[in-house]
Amino acid sequence: MADRAVPLRLAGRTVAEYVVWPEVDPALAPRPFLHPVRTFGGGLVTDALPADHRWHLGASLAVPDVSGTNLWGGRSYLRDTGYGWRQDHGRIVHTGFLVRADDHIAHRLCWQDPAGATLLEEQRHLRARPLPQWLDGWQLELAYTVTAPPDREVTLGSPATNGRPGGAGYGGFFWRAAPAPTPPEVFTATATGEAAVNGSTEPWLALASTAPHPYTLVFLGLAAGDHWFVRAEGYPGVCAALAFTEPRVIGAGTRLARRHRVLVVDGVLPAPVVGRLVAARPG
Repeated sequence: MADRAVPLRLAGRTVAEYVVWPEVDPALAPRPFLHPVRTFGGGLVTDALPADHRWHLGASLAVPDVSGTNLWGGRSYLRDTGYGWRQDHGRIVHTGFLVRADDHIAHRLCWQDPAGATLLEEQRHLRARPLPQWLDGWQLELAYTVTAPPDREVTLGSPATNGRPGGAGYGGFFWRAAPAPTPPEVFTATATGEAAVNGSTEPWLALASTAPHPYTLVFLGLAAGDHWFVRAEGYPGVCAALAFTEPRVIGAGTRLARRHRVLVVDGVLPAPVVGRLVAARPG
């Protein structure tokens, strides 16, 4: 995988590998992804191709229903029939670099249906930045803009909007966290635990893991109408979900833009410390 990736470097260290040209099965919805991502102390904080969900690819932009195309990977959920393997997988393809620097990657991408037709055009920026007020941490910034074709709208959906109960509104910027012997703690400023934070709209959400290398991830940048999708017990993951309760429609020729930040810190931080870190407005 390394030869298909571009490194993100900060302070002389490689903090992430960005796999621009993924070589994965078409049923996994091939798309660029970040893995491995590490803390400054070398702790791994992403997972890719795990046995339980092979289509979870580190940190990536992935949507399970883009006008009927699966760009998440795995089985698709349809109303009245549930999950099933279908010939509906598309891919997100790198089409050209705009910036390629140690700490900043920008490129153009094309979201394609199973036949290779264009669903959305995208521009994406990834940056690694320091946390001046927290020497044991750094931050990843992801900004993306997707544009619908001029002649038709594009609808983003999820298993939840297709009828699945249980808060399964995933789809958007998704981070599959590194495996650990015990589930991580997930919390916001006001709530703790998967059941309490899944579907919330708090300004920030943290995932803290104690082993094998203690770390804390703090996610920021939830836009109006988006929700946090969170899993801790079955697998560790966080998504800034675009269609948690209702489909998201991108009008013909219009754009949808998002900007997210993830603070990557060695050690397990309690909620008050995370709150102070966020309040310091890093970057």
